[in-house]
Amino acid sequence: MAIDRGRIEAAVAELLAAIGEDVTRSGLQQTPARVAESYEEFFGGLALDAAEPLRESVPLGESEAETVLLRDVHFRSMCEHHLLPFLGVAHLAYLPRDRVVGLGRLAKVVEILAARPQLQERLTEEIADTIVDALDPRGVLVVLDAQHACVTTRGAHQTDASTVTIASRGELGDPVARAELITLIGRGVA
Repeated sequence: MAIDRGRIEAAVAELLAAIGEDVTRSGLQQTPARVAESYEEFFGGLALDAAEPLRESVPLGESEAETVLLRDVHFRSMCEHHLLPFLGVAHLAYLPRDRVVGLGRLAKVVEILAARPQLQERLTEEIADTIVDALDPRGVLVVLDAQHACVTTRGAHQTDASTVTIASRGELGDPVARAELITLIGRGVA
């Protein structure tokens, strides 16, 4: 389903009027169109298949690869509770079974899933499940660390607070294996 820019523009104009603003004043005349354009980007993942980037993989052959860890994948998403952004970094690890995928394709999965109305907890799980479903790895670990505007700019006003969520699957559900990777995420590769 495509984003309906006209409806977004009308809703934004109504919202501005509802807070007591004059939608015709010079500073606001283009605001409904700007918001509609930004919403196309913020929610563009709704029309995309998050597994698509992982469909082209490379066979490993006889050798068994160890862990693949991609750190510091920056993302932005929109909290579905307040329609305010949350920004953070994703760290993705997987234990390949018989194939690997380009690292940029993992980042694309994060981008697609984050471009939907989201909860960080669900986003973490969806990333892990997409990697499992598309690559059939021996294990997956996804760690998201994000700051939420609904916490930093309203309500609690905790400007330095961040939220960490973790999803693990398969062999990386083991606490020892998971701890080793979390250490690598936090400190860098030794």
